[in-house]
Amino acid sequence: MRKSYRVKKESEFQRVFETHNSVANHKFVIYQMAKPGQKHFRVGISVGKKIGNAVHRNWVKRRIRQTLLEVKPQLKQDVDFLVIARPAADGLEMAETRKNLVHVLKRAHLLTEKSEDR
Repeated sequence: MRKSYRVKKESEFQRVFETHNSVANHKFVIYQMAKPGQKHFRVGISVGKKIGNAVHRNWVKRRIRQTLLEVKPQLKQDVDFLVIARPAADGLEMAETRKNLVHVLKRAHLLTEKSEDR
């Protein structure tokens, strides 16, 4: 994802956390903060050390980013959100990652109704 689509700074992460607006399932947690007037969504991805070493963490992040690129047209645009991977997200196949992430995005009302699983 381009830099304009990312939440990178620690202060921006904290601002989203402080909204206390979260939704979770067994694999992922989504924190979101409305940003009226914003042209497009911004996302931050966090994968903790409980997932494993750097190779495993980067592997999980790549799968999350790919899933977000696939559902990008259906995502709400006026929001900043964080995707936090839980330890259970380690070792998931791409299809499982997509299914779980789409599930939690729907629960958070970040996906529009026209988004269907392929």
